[in-house]
Amino acid sequence: MSLADHARGLILAVQFLTRIPTPQFDLSDEAERHEALGRATAYFPLVGAMVGLATGAVILACSRIWPPWLAVAIGLAFEARLTGAFHEDAVADFCDAFGGGWTRDDVLRILKDSRLGSYGTLGLVLAVALRGGALAAIEPGLLLAATTASACLGRWTALPTMWALPPLADRQSLSRDVGRKPSLRRVAFGTLLAMPGCAAFAIAEPARMAAGLAATLVVGAWVVRYVGRRLGGINGDSLGFLCYATQIVVPLAACASWRP
Repeated sequence: MSLADHARGLILAVQFLTRIPTPQFDLSDEAERHEALGRATAYFPLVGAMVGLATGAVILACSRIWPPWLAVAIGLAFEARLTGAFHEDAVADFCDAFGGGWTRDDVLRILKDSRLGSYGTLGLVLAVALRGGALAAIEPGLLLAATTASACLGRWTALPTMWALPPLADRQSLSRDVGRKPSLRRVAFGTLLAMPGCAAFAIAEPARMAAGLAATLVVGAWVVRYVGRRLGGINGDSLGFLCYATQIVVPLAACASWRP
């Protein structure tokens, strides 16, 4: 792959995961679109690290003026604007569909409904509260490393999940847009790109980083098993839910205190 292909993949990943203005590409050809989006998924962890770094920087800057809880609220509002609340929307849709749907058809029907139900409302409120509370409890010297690692790992989870589960044939999703599951080589490349985003946290707090990674893998395995059993494949809202769940469990590990 040429340097231009790598640059294009990174730009497409930024387009997909954020609202940052970027150059537009002609992807009218379906085969070319699938290939381009497939390459872009490998750069998701790198874009996630950038988002987490920006969010952490905003929180740290605001914490010099306001209390930690308010600084975190401003940081999360900034991130929602940066990403278009992409993953928060997925959390609400996931909780509504899987909380209120008993059958596969019920789940898919609720996923198509743009209205927000009680399961979605409660799930989103609890998810944001858990994440915000954990971020507010992290010591300032570790905050930037933890937010970067959690956002990086959150976007990384899409790669092994799409490798493990096929896309839903009757639902629009990232894995369906890509057209086929990512190769192990692409998953490995994405994993390699995730390492810089996790390095600072791993060096500063190796035990907490290991706990966060272990929790990420457990949540990811649960999503693969649960969604695979309920739907027979993966959809975009499930990937978004997994990303946000990772951004909860990693900060929880970062602020945890183990006592004998």
